[in-house]
Amino acid sequence: METKIFEVLNGKLEEQVNSLQQVVSDGGAKSYDHYRELCGTIRGLQSAQREIKDLVQKLTKDYEDG
Repeated sequence: METKIFEVLNGKLEEQVNSLQQVVSDGGAKSYDHYRELCGTIRGLQSAQREIKDLVQKLTKDYEDG
């Protein structure tokens, strides 16, 4: 099963998460609202990563089952 596209996509999402986490940890939020927006974006990206992981597992299982 070819899952390279999902790995690339997940890698791009991980880069974005890491970048936003660095902004937060460096105190880069301009306000509390901005901080909340950054945290929400991080949560959303991580949620997308979980969905991709679940999809890859399902596709791999379906491929192996025949």
